[in-house]
Amino acid sequence: MVVTTTSISDSNENLHCTFASRYVQESLPKFKIPDRSMPKEAAFQIVNDELMLDGNPRLNLASFVSTWMEPECDKLIMSSINKNYVDMDEYPVTTELQNRCVNMLAHLFHAPVGDDETAIGVGTVGSSEAIMLAGLAFKRKWQARRKAEGKPFDKPNIVTGANVQVCWEKFARYFEVELKEVKLKEGYYVMDPAKAVEMVDENTICVAAILGSTLTGEFEDVKLLNELLSKKNKETGWDTPIHVDAASGGFIAPFLWPDLEWDFRLPLVKSINVSGHKYGLVYAGVGWVIWRSKEDLPEELVFHINYLGSDQPTFTLNFSKGSYQIIAQYYQLIRLGFQGYKSIMENCMANAKVLTDGITKMGRFDIVSKDVGVPVVAFSLRDSSKYTVFEVSEHLRRFGWIVPAYTMPPDAEHVAVLRVVIREDFSHSLAERLVADIENVLKELDTHPPRLPTKAARVTAEKVHNDKGDGLHQFHTDIVETQKDIVKHWRKIAGKKTSGVC
Repeated sequence: MVVTTTSISDSNENLHCTFASRYVQESLPKFKIPDRSMPKEAAFQIVNDELMLDGNPRLNLASFVSTWMEPECDKLIMSSINKNYVDMDEYPVTTELQNRCVNMLAHLFHAPVGDDETAIGVGTVGSSEAIMLAGLAFKRKWQARRKAEGKPFDKPNIVTGANVQVCWEKFARYFEVELKEVKLKEGYYVMDPAKAVEMVDENTICVAAILGSTLTGEFEDVKLLNELLSKKNKETGWDTPIHVDAASGGFIAPFLWPDLEWDFRLPLVKSINVSGHKYGLVYAGVGWVIWRSKEDLPEELVFHINYLGSDQPTFTLNFSKGSYQIIAQYYQLIRLGFQGYKSIMENCMANAKVLTDGITKMGRFDIVSKDVGVPVVAFSLRDSSKYTVFEVSEHLRRFGWIVPAYTMPPDAEHVAVLRVVIREDFSHSLAERLVADIENVLKELDTHPPRLPTKAARVTAEKVHNDKGDGLHQFHTDIVETQKDIVKHWRKIAGKKTSGVC
């Protein structure tokens, strides 16, 4: 694209097009501010050209985050991009729109609020901040209760499944809460409610259930968890509550399975987070946290400021942020309505089935995702002796597809899967095209020689030393054990949670 420019202020050179200028020839410093200015057209072209090497967001099947909105909403976003959300006195209508969104979601999640009552909640920067705020509320409530009882309050813990998103580890580490994870097992990739309740003790601030696992999209059984935990609370005299991480499923379950009890209909559920930028169908940057009642959010966590013009309550981890995500969320809620969201989610599930059926017909994969849950298709290779899901993922990039491959958390680390997230903008025809491209990748990989001989792939030897220093060899003849060893070593090197795929 040819871009004409004006003359440069610090030079006699007249530019007729950016690509004929010195800015194309000179290397820009990457980590220091350039000494001199450049024309706006040249700066735009340089940045725009670098961004061409990014992946196509529409073909990024790793992410749950929305990548398309209607042009009318794009206009609203651009017209409000310079509004600071925190300036409530200056932008009272934006604040009102946030309050309307909170109340709409509270009613959607069956919060016990009347038609003329105000729900308790706040807009956040995604579900990560929402989870931090909900976790802090649970911690402070637990500490206050322990102090009143004259008991120690310095060792709080939280019980989750090992399949939680990495933001739960962040909360635990940043706010000094022990994270007690229920391990997974092959064929069961969500938290077992019975095992979770067994791990609850007097220091547990809450049990976190996931409505839409990041790994497979599956819903955890919140109703069973509520029943088992209620029984334990009655036996012990504790009052351990439940938080539901509905980042992905909160905008799906109410429309597709309205009779599924997972929300505030269950008495122990005290707070729920949901991502507006996932199946709330808004661009990245907006989440929500809703509390059951005012009593579930300690007043001490709410700050009141007046230096922006009036008394303004605030409960966030950050301060300034854009208003456009809130405005975009309100647009989607009133534009689509209940029936609109329902239709979109039905389409997503239908396209997930098209993809599932196509992958199943190949006879090369096992489907590990479930029919009830987030529209996600997760699948593993039946035979990994010649190549792995990681190689399939790598080869799919040549067709433009970004399909993640990863290993499951403990104790199912030996299971490696590919995962496709079906979003609103993933059509029936794209699903068919992806199936065809996967088949092409498999045909190509079938022609490649295995990277290791079959024997080497199935049997590994590691040299160990006994007390005398003699060299001995210990053999692992089970490929499952071999994979566990590899993953264990890899995790040790990585030193971070790998299930935090967004």
